[in-house]
Amino acid sequence: MKAGKDERNMRKRMLGILCVAMLLAGTAGAEPVTMNGTVEAGDILTVYAPIGGTVESVEAEAGEKVTAGQELLRFRTEKVYAAQDGVIRGVFGAEGEDAETVAATYGAVMYLEGEHLYSVSASVSKAYSSVETMIVHPGEKVYLQCRTISARNGNGIITAVDGSNYTVLVTSGEFLPGDSVDIYREETRTDKGRIGRGSISRVSPEAVTAAGAIVRIAVKDGDTVRKGDLLLETLSGRYDAYVMTGTQVNAPQSAVVSTVNAEAGSTVEKGAALFQLIPTESLRVETSVDADELKNIRAGDPVIIELESDESKVFEGTVSFVSALPEEKEEEDVTYRVQVEFIPDGEIALGMKVIVMTTEPEADSAGAK
Repeated sequence: MKAGKDERNMRKRMLGILCVAMLLAGTAGAEPVTMNGTVEAGDILTVYAPIGGTVESVEAEAGEKVTAGQELLRFRTEKVYAAQDGVIRGVFGAEGEDAETVAATYGAVMYLEGEHLYSVSASVSKAYSSVETMIVHPGEKVYLQCRTISARNGNGIITAVDGSNYTVLVTSGEFLPGDSVDIYREETRTDKGRIGRGSISRVSPEAVTAAGAIVRIAVKDGDTVRKGDLLLETLSGRYDAYVMTGTQVNAPQSAVVSTVNAEAGSTVEKGAALFQLIPTESLRVETSVDADELKNIRAGDPVIIELESDESKVFEGTVSFVSALPEEKEEEDVTYRVQVEFIPDGEIALGMKVIVMTTEPEADSAGAK
């Protein structure tokens, strides 16, 4: 049995050498060749994650046709909201930048100046001497009076108590930083109702920080915001050279989705292979030619491609490759692999069966596209 197989292999090699010699001799006067073929993938395009993060949704599945720019996947962003009413003062971060790097330079990605600008650092040491006035409580509404200019007065609320010291947030009235004020429990502001004394200070704007790459800044300097308004969105990781590509991953060109390597809720690393695509323009025909016809075909030859399932669908193509080595087969027949390039339309799909002809039959010449 082994001797018989070795003999067949030797005959294949000898026939292959003879056919290669014929191919190199040229194809002048070549006769038409007809071959059966299959539409197959020419190239595989891998789509990588531009940044690490959690997948919000996957919008394409294996086998689906997608167009250039179509969304394939969306990342879940971390959103930062306004913690209070106020005005945005200073936006130092930009889309694509690393939020922590920005904060290290400017102290924050942006600042939120609350609607209340002043507070009082107070003490009960100057309160009227009574049990009632020496004890204060968080949340109490109080009344303020400047000790040097009577026209400066207003209201406040106690926000913190630490032993005999406490803090008042000024909710109304006109004051200047450094003003010394008496604090009263009653609007009449009588001595018996005085619960302490303190100094007016400027409330520091809130530093808004975040982690990861900034993908969206939702506000601009000077905007008035309400508590709960969106300020910015980030993704974990960092973009190369701070080039922001957004929260979506899109198809770079029209293609068929071959492989999907992510799912909603999964975490992917930057550079991970998310999808494999077969570009529509890379589809080609894989076929083969018998040894005795190898002399009649070579790379560069024009061909006509006809769908087996629809003879009216005809395309022009070009032979791009003819193997100089025979295909490995168990049968005695020797064949050589041939690739044909063509421009498919939207109806051509992987696996379709076609007929390839090296010359255009007269009867079909009018139907060639």
